Amino acid sequence: MPRTLPTRRMPRHHLMLHRAPLPRHRASAPPPRTSDLVLALLGVLLLAALALMAAWALTAGTPAP
Repeated sequence: MPRTLPTRRMPRHHLMLHRAPLPRHRASAPPPRTSDLVLALLGVLLLAALALMAAWALTAGTPAP
């Protein structure tokens, strides 16, 4: 009596990769907070001040402490 189902699985061609769906829009990202912007501005100002002090110390010829 012949079997109705094959003993092995049949190979499937053209397998598809499972990918995450692409985001449709970026509206889900929250807007930046004001405190984050203020902290970023303070960081940039501190780095600029440090660079100016280093440039002044190098041009004045005084040894750094």
